[in-house]
Amino acid sequence: MKLRRFLYGALLTLQAGLVLTGGAVRITGSGLGCPTWPECTPGSYTPVPHQAEGQLHAWIEFGNRLLTFALVAVSLAILIHVLNKRRRDLRSLAIGQLLGILGQGVLGGITVLTDLHPLPVAGHLLLSIILIAGAASLYSRREYSARPRTDLDKLTKRISLLHIGLTFVVIILGTIVTGSGPHAGDEKAQRFGFDIRVVAWLHADAVIALLGLTAAFFILVRSDKELVRRIGVFTAIALAQGAIGYIQYFTGIPEILVAAHLLGATLVWIAAWRIRITVTKTLVIQ
Repeated sequence: MKLRRFLYGALLTLQAGLVLTGGAVRITGSGLGCPTWPECTPGSYTPVPHQAEGQLHAWIEFGNRLLTFALVAVSLAILIHVLNKRRRDLRSLAIGQLLGILGQGVLGGITVLTDLHPLPVAGHLLLSIILIAGAASLYSRREYSARPRTDLDKLTKRISLLHIGLTFVVIILGTIVTGSGPHAGDEKAQRFGFDIRVVAWLHADAVIALLGLTAAFFILVRSDKELVRRIGVFTAIALAQGAIGYIQYFTGIPEILVAAHLLGATLVWIAAWRIRITVTKTLVIQ
């Protein structure tokens, strides 16, 4: 049981870690530290001494690539475990993780080959967000079977769907802000070209709308202790994330706050998805 918890927890941690290491690549300007794909440099899959991009940038980018191999190994182990235990209810989630991770590798290659165009960079993050949701579902159901929850009314389920949807929209708008801001991963990388102030305001407005919806959601389910607890966790993380966003905007978007904001976005999404799981599924011990 402990090994199972470790394995499924490792998948979720590594999926979140891929977002953070990707952010490290961007804020250190290491996006083209390995200028080719799937090789790091022509003729070598690893960084080589004295390459033009510099050893630090090369190893930061290469470290991000290595994390993908770790994810492949863990996702394969989970798929084998799911098949061995005949967990048909988890089969699609496990297969989806493996295929998604392989897709990340391809999308990462497209990102490099297009010289860090902001569209594949944004797609890289959004695919990670989807895979994090899948990994969180696997972790929550590792020892349980899931049945549709039938004790909640239609309004609660609709508000829950709107809540997770708006959270995803907030993250999409965040990628547009990032694609319009200064931390592109390389000095020559293309930007979206939007006014950073306008897209940042739109992003902030969506966050405010999300917090308002969360308050309404809380009032609606206040008699459900588990949902109240999870909405409370989400609210605390979202408020901290909003504070970081405003501070980084008014302080010129320093790198350390960009990294903190990426971490916050990942935690906000996991908290939101855990609410969604609680609304849609009843977990029963196997």
